Amino acid sequence: MTTFVDTSAWLALLDGRDEMHRDAAETLRGLEGQSLVTHNYVLVEAAAIAHRRLGGAAARDLLEDLVPISTVIWVEEGTHQAAVSAFLAAVRRRPSLVDWVTFEVMRRHVIGTAFAFDRDFVNQGFQTIP
Repeated sequence: MTTFVDTSAWLALLDGRDEMHRDAAETLRGLEGQSLVTHNYVLVEAAAIAHRRLGGAAARDLLEDLVPISTVIWVEEGTHQAAVSAFLAAVRRRPSLVDWVTFEVMRRHVIGTAFAFDRDFVNQGFQTIP
């Protein structure tokens, strides 16, 4: 099974004070040996938030220690444009543009499950873990 790792999961893994940290760590242990993927927009978003909230060391931990356990999908122009169109058509605060890119990546790569703490995935027809 391939599982997409969302920004919310990366951040919960990084921050021991996050209310979802324990669930995130247990979930990651349960996914050991399985295929994990993310995309470069998620990494930019997660690194920026980690740096702002937790400092440079946390951003480094993300990029040097956590990200290597996953395969990074590089968003190409067609995926980006499809996500922008969906984002603009939605005209509401949520989901974010990065979320729309994620939904498009998951559909194009036939990934049905996200390691995420974001209910927008369920609203888009995906399963979430934990």
